[in-house]
Amino acid sequence: MRVLGIDPGLRNLGWGVIDAAPGRLRHIANGVCHSAGEDLAARLLSLHGQLADVVARFAPDCAAVEQTFVNKDAVATLKLGHARAIALLVPAQAGLAVGEYAPNAVKKAVVGVGHAAKQQIDHMVRLQLPGVRIAGPDAADALAIAICHSLHVQSTGRLAAAIAAGGGRR
Repeated sequence: MRVLGIDPGLRNLGWGVIDAAPGRLRHIANGVCHSAGEDLAARLLSLHGQLADVVARFAPDCAAVEQTFVNKDAVATLKLGHARAIALLVPAQAGLAVGEYAPNAVKKAVVGVGHAAKQQIDHMVRLQLPGVRIAGPDAADALAIAICHSLHVQSTGRLAAAIAAGGGRR
């Protein structure tokens, strides 16, 4: 399964692509889409085009996006919501299923602690994807989101297989 992880941001939208098989993760690529343009519409269009290129180039099977947390600056939260819409729209346009994860869920899945620091996330991503060269903190977060999604999908699959094998009985 090829997973595209996306860390939404209006200035910097991180992305990471991994291949996931039971018990094995492999880094494919990662990077950061930088928005261009003066107004919001131009910046969103720029992010859309760059992310669509990533999807076309790496042909993921599914995608995962970090959920937005609400902070004290409502305007900044709203702008992040616009970038998150692009992060959801592009994979959906490609026909991909998109998972959504809270930041704490991603941290817990990758680091083991729901309030991990960025340095801890970067470190654990590097441990799980040996030899990876990470394009920056946003790309590290995107790879962590992809790892989280792969673990979630694999565990859900194992649970469904166990239920099916047991005939759904308790």
